[in-house]
Amino acid sequence: MATQYFTATSLDGYIADEHNSLSWLFEVDDDGTAEHNITEFLADVGAMCMGATTYEWIMANDPPENWVKVYGDRPCWVFTHRTLPAVPGANLRFVSGAVEPVHRDMLEAAGGKHIWIVGGGELTGLFADAGLLDEIIAGVAPVTLGAGSPVLPRRIPASRMQLVDVTQMGQFAQLRYRVK
Repeated sequence: MATQYFTATSLDGYIADEHNSLSWLFEVDDDGTAEHNITEFLADVGAMCMGATTYEWIMANDPPENWVKVYGDRPCWVFTHRTLPAVPGANLRFVSGAVEPVHRDMLEAAGGKHIWIVGGGELTGLFADAGLLDEIIAGVAPVTLGAGSPVLPRRIPASRMQLVDVTQMGQFAQLRYRVK
């Protein structure tokens, strides 16, 4: 069981543009492999979490009925300091504060499967700071954004990361790093 940051990033290292939009991501041709890749990835995920900005983008850009279709009944913790509307039928927990106690709850709920940090980069950085990030799986897209939300706004030295896989998916290069 691992805590994994599975994300897409622009070539210049942003997961969202300066307006917190992910629309750039859907302009990249992936030869249909992205949907297959996410389906395979999700089969091993028992719990997930995301920040409020990621959650709000999903709420604003994806019909609510897609949540259960895509994520099923996996428990999802949303880190936020404000009140957010819940997706009907979704297994959500709105939390704030330190990631360590939430991670313990996620481990229990995951039932021996992986934990997925959906995003964003700052939330992932908090897990990394606490020594709770095991893997980074980044799909690098052939686009530059010039500004936006960094993929991981932390310094993690090369001595703590080991490249374990590189895969081509259409125009994406998927990089998998183990975090020590």
